[in-house]
Amino acid sequence: MPRSELSPLPEPLASAVRPVPFGRHALVGAAWVRYEPGGVLHYRELLSAVLVHEGRRPRVSITEIWVDSVESRDGGRALWGIPKDLAELELRISPGGDLVAAASTGPEPGDRPAPIGSASFRRGQRLPGRWPTPLSVAQALGGSVVRTRVRGSAGLRLGGATWRVEAGGPLGCLAGRRPLLSVTLTDFRLRFGAPAPTAATWP
Repeated sequence: MPRSELSPLPEPLASAVRPVPFGRHALVGAAWVRYEPGGVLHYRELLSAVLVHEGRRPRVSITEIWVDSVESRDGGRALWGIPKDLAELELRISPGGDLVAAASTGPEPGDRPAPIGSASFRRGQRLPGRWPTPLSVAQALGGSVVRTRVRGSAGLRLGGATWRVEAGGPLGCLAGRRPLLSVTLTDFRLRFGAPAPTAATWP
């Protein structure tokens, strides 16, 4: 999307990173995620992020994100500065085999939910092997910039997607835009942040 239409990043993050330029445009990604049982938390999310650079180091900054877990919202905000909000999220497989997703939220607790957007994904050919997913996330937290390593791997499927984003909603900057590329990550394993230090033991 045009860099002129990007929402400004919060300080001090805006002084530390810049969107990676593609001419007059920036690269923005959006994703629906379903975290299955077996991890730290089990929930769903919708996010939007922009590719940025800090000097010569590429990073990702999450600009909008919604989850359906209070624990995920509070932990993401407190630990990594990820601006998570709550929403009603749906992710399901249609009778035809497509992945169908929808998100809605209300501006205040108790208000009538307002749509954020929806999408459908047609899963195509699976590429062989497992693909690494290394990246670094940069966010603003408490007057500082928090840089968090993300490591993982996943199966990768190509395919197509149809997005329907509400123009007047909180993700309206993506309304009417067509994705350049759509992929599905399957059976992914993800570690967000550094492992907890091992406690010292004495013989």
